[in-house]
Amino acid sequence: MIVLKENIWKKYDAVEVSKVFEMGEDYKKFLTVSKTERECNKEIIRRAEEKGFHNIVDYIKEEKALKPGDKIYADNRGKAVILFIIGNDSITKGMNILGAHIDSPRLDLKANPLYEDTDFAYFDTHYYGGIKKYQWTTIPLALHGVIVKKDGTKIDVNIGESEDDPVFCITDLLPHLAGEQMKKDASKLIEGEALDILIGNMPLKGEDKEGVKANVLSLLKEKYDISEDDFLSSEIEVVPAGKARDMGFDKSMVLSYGQDDRSCAYSSLMAFLDSDVTDKTLCCILVDKEEIGSVGSTGMGSRFYENTIAEICHLLGEDSFVSVRRVLSNSKMLSSDVNAAYDPLYASVMDKRNSSYLARGLVFCKYTGARGKSGSNDADAEFIAELRNILDSDNVSYQISELGKVDAGGGGTIAYILANYDVKVIDAGVGVLNMHAPYEVTSKVDIYEAYRGYLTFLMKA
Repeated sequence: MIVLKENIWKKYDAVEVSKVFEMGEDYKKFLTVSKTERECNKEIIRRAEEKGFHNIVDYIKEEKALKPGDKIYADNRGKAVILFIIGNDSITKGMNILGAHIDSPRLDLKANPLYEDTDFAYFDTHYYGGIKKYQWTTIPLALHGVIVKKDGTKIDVNIGESEDDPVFCITDLLPHLAGEQMKKDASKLIEGEALDILIGNMPLKGEDKEGVKANVLSLLKEKYDISEDDFLSSEIEVVPAGKARDMGFDKSMVLSYGQDDRSCAYSSLMAFLDSDVTDKTLCCILVDKEEIGSVGSTGMGSRFYENTIAEICHLLGEDSFVSVRRVLSNSKMLSSDVNAAYDPLYASVMDKRNSSYLARGLVFCKYTGARGKSGSNDADAEFIAELRNILDSDNVSYQISELGKVDAGGGGTIAYILANYDVKVIDAGVGVLNMHAPYEVTSKVDIYEAYRGYLTFLMKA
């Protein structure tokens, strides 16, 4: 009989508990400053450079050879980053890879977002990733992103996080008048075109036509020196306002936006930055666009990863046609992605014996996909056995899970893309409650244990 793993807090002494809470504080800071993929990318590079990592562009420009111990990163358009620690052995013997995504479900402003209706100014939005649309109404929202003017000037936007900033919201119907609305299916309760952000109500003096819109444009001109046309070349994301917070009387959990998948990105990054030089080259992939299928130039489906490995092979003197193929084919990877943690309030869609649980450690998912494993990478038993061995050797707590009952749904990660390159890969991440909601829940002890598990993998696999 398989016994479910114990709550990890039980095995920790006071010293370990102190380490968990110390990492929890740093994790909350990371989440608070990393609400978009651009912000997350910037924070990752900042932390990496503090640890002695250098931009690969400098090596490429100077045709500077790489050597064991070198720490480098490759930045993809400010939205994705890959880090490497060059090992002692030939890179063609394979790498130990951690991979996570740094994008999260949200709302994006449309290309022509600003309009006025009945003395209200709104931003029109298009949701990104899988969300329950009704969860985004009536909560305080912030605007994050960039606006790029025609002359190339890039303007960073961050409104709604400072104490002095305004916030924004999507309005909803009062219960007294919501009789017909409440009869709707939950997926239709709030339509996508109704997710418009209320941003103003005061008209500009002297403006008789669309005065509220004119006033908003006047304020934007004053603060950012932008015109309405500049929204055509902008990327503004609408996210929940406010910082990551402790959750529970015991402060054992974190409540925050964006923990899918920045919980795994953070724990992977911290493990990677704390790694030593090994015989194998180490790699950490932190990419964009997973929530919409890993598409585009900054997603895992891009050739950027493969091209970067080719550049590294060149700088290491491994210029044969098959070098990149050998690197990938001989590599092992943990696809660091979250899993749906068991919630007793919604037990009907969970398989209790095959679910992940908060505070019980790193979660392995042999196969993702949906129903009949459609879209799955399905890790092989030999690789799982190897991982069990090295994790047990360091007393890392881990659990094996599926994503709900077989016919209840499913999900996907970047793992299948690396599997297409013949990389040995399995999903391994953090259990999350409220996944894809504006505010998600993780356990601090799971973040810490994921960090420990990733570090063990990097050093011993």
